Amino acid sequence: MIPFLVIISVIMFQRLLELVIARRNEKWMKEQGALEFGSNHYPYIVLMHSLFFLVFIFEKFAFSREISPIWPLLAVVFVFAQLMRIWAISSLGRYWNTKIIVLPNVDVVRKGPYRFIKHPNYVVVTIELMVVPLFFGAYITASLFTLLNVLMLSIRIPAEEKALRALTEYEGSFEKCNRFLPKLLNKYDN
Repeated sequence: MIPFLVIISVIMFQRLLELVIARRNEKWMKEQGALEFGSNHYPYIVLMHSLFFLVFIFEKFAFSREISPIWPLLAVVFVFAQLMRIWAISSLGRYWNTKIIVLPNVDVVRKGPYRFIKHPNYVVVTIELMVVPLFFGAYITASLFTLLNVLMLSIRIPAEEKALRALTEYEGSFEKCNRFLPKLLNKYDN
């Protein structure tokens, strides 16, 4: 019970802190002339993340889910995801947000994990939506929200990339990057 309460509390606190950071960044970016995109699907993202906690907590207690026997491995993956999240957020700095907010004609950030992949924060969220429920044997939550996340990202990422292409040099900045996994360099890459 204590590991569950600790992990769920840490994640909830983290989400609230991220919303505070996102609001501060949104205010600053809009003062600089940034434009918002994808506002029609954003409430569904918020709903999905809110429901994740409710379904996870329900499954944990309704089905008396216990900690997984492979919890040490899952803990390592979880910590890796948290470090990746901090790296991604700090790399974007004031440009990081939970919404699609783009400042026209600004150089696309290509530092930190963005040197290797286009969407490290979405990788982190995907890992979390799988690993956190699996940590406690909540297989229904892990399956359901992994599928919902795939659906959400199939809408979100094209909207984000379209906005970035329209207002920045996005395409040229990421020509040697994949969306989610780093490209393996070969001897023919420069």
